[in-house]
Amino acid sequence: MNSPQPQTGTNIGEYSVSEISGALKRMVEDTFGHVRVRGEISGYRGPHSSGHAYFALKDERARIEAVIWKGTFSRLRFKPEEGMEVIATGKLTTYPGSSKYQIVIESIEPAGAGALMALLEERRKKLAAEGLFDAGRKQLIPHMPKVVGVVTSPTGAVIRDIIHRITDRFPLHVIVWPVRVQGETTGAEVSAAVAGFNALPEGGPIPRPDVLIVARGGGSLEDLWGFNDEAVVRAVADSDIPVISAVGHETDWTLIDHAADIRAPTPTGAAEMAVPVRAELESTLASLGARLKGCISRSSERKRERLRACARALPSADQLLAMPRRRFDEAASRLDRGFSVLVERRKARLQKARLSPATLQQRVAEARRRLEREADQLPKCARAFLRNRRNDLDRRGARLRLEPIETRSRNARERLAGLAGRKDRAVDVRGRHWRERLFAASRMLGSLSYTNVLARGYALVRDEAGLPVTRGDAVKPGDRLAIQFADRSVDALAAKSKPSSGTAARPPSPPQGGQGTLL
Repeated sequence: MNSPQPQTGTNIGEYSVSEISGALKRMVEDTFGHVRVRGEISGYRGPHSSGHAYFALKDERARIEAVIWKGTFSRLRFKPEEGMEVIATGKLTTYPGSSKYQIVIESIEPAGAGALMALLEERRKKLAAEGLFDAGRKQLIPHMPKVVGVVTSPTGAVIRDIIHRITDRFPLHVIVWPVRVQGETTGAEVSAAVAGFNALPEGGPIPRPDVLIVARGGGSLEDLWGFNDEAVVRAVADSDIPVISAVGHETDWTLIDHAADIRAPTPTGAAEMAVPVRAELESTLASLGARLKGCISRSSERKRERLRACARALPSADQLLAMPRRRFDEAASRLDRGFSVLVERRKARLQKARLSPATLQQRVAEARRRLEREADQLPKCARAFLRNRRNDLDRRGARLRLEPIETRSRNARERLAGLAGRKDRAVDVRGRHWRERLFAASRMLGSLSYTNVLARGYALVRDEAGLPVTRGDAVKPGDRLAIQFADRSVDALAAKSKPSSGTAARPPSPPQGGQGTLL
């Protein structure tokens, strides 16, 4: 520092503004080398366009300006957030351009677990409000995956435990995506790994996993903080591949546990959830195979027994043909009698159909009038008919062979005679059949008639409306009844009924005179 120039009339030294600012800067930097400052972030609006971040730390009584240079900001484990209480480590310095002192922050961390928990709870509520933790988004874990993808550190004990457990239970293809599981780059690397597994195509050179395991060993809240990163939670929630979260021990919880499809208490538990036990599957298949063979054997035996039972129940050929043979014999015996009866009926009908001279004259007159009416139209109809016939004969003449009229007439007469005989035989057989059925029905009606019951000593009681009385409770004293016996009906008047007892009641003596009552 230059020696101050004395002023006239005073011995106070004279300094320039730059000299004062420089002296203060050196004094502050020499006195406060590295300090740890606890305070609440105020005025943070994110990094500047230059990459530096400017804000302030304050408490209830004071405020200090703070700056984080671009290179330091990119290496921070925790990013600053407005209103967050932090502990900042750095150097105090001054800014001569505005006569302010400030702290140049080299590292920053939340002020204790309470602040971390508050930040974690706030982030959890925000992501839950977006629906990233909804149960409807979660997928089912495949029962027997072919490929398992693991996102973890390739050098820790976690990956060895997972591979060892999968090998013991069900050996299959395991793909490891190496990431850092602690530090400021954990969130970015884990989210990139989950997105990378989902980007693998089906049938590509690298097989696409059927299930993902995101795993890390236990640790403090700060050690597991990378798995509370918002990018990790969104990547897991958007994954098309089911994700098993295995971060920390059973008592450790992170936000990725809420977004994953299922949470495992430990990385070893995640391996057990991902794959079944091969020996148990083989035992189950063997048991099911044995049950299937037994079921098939029992079913075949039951069907075989049913077939033998059905074969025993089937009638023999003689039994099946016995009734048709009998009906054929009976029909053959009736055929001769039916033919004789038919001839007699035809003779009688022919005798009744003899013509008289009056009837013949009447028919001739009617035929003459009909011929006279049709005579006028005959030439025109004949011409049209001949023209149509001629055209039709011209079309078909080449392929049709005309038979003599005598042959066609003889064939027609033969067919007509055959049909007439068949008709008479059918009518006779049908009448005999209906007579037999009528006779059988009349015999059945006689056997089922209630009059046969009355003939055995029973009686039918009817009320005034003529309806049958079936129960004694329906008869009241003074009711008029009609009792029908086998030969005739008798009118009666109901008297007072007596209660029934264990011994047979003595029938009352009929009153003197008149017909009397029977009840």
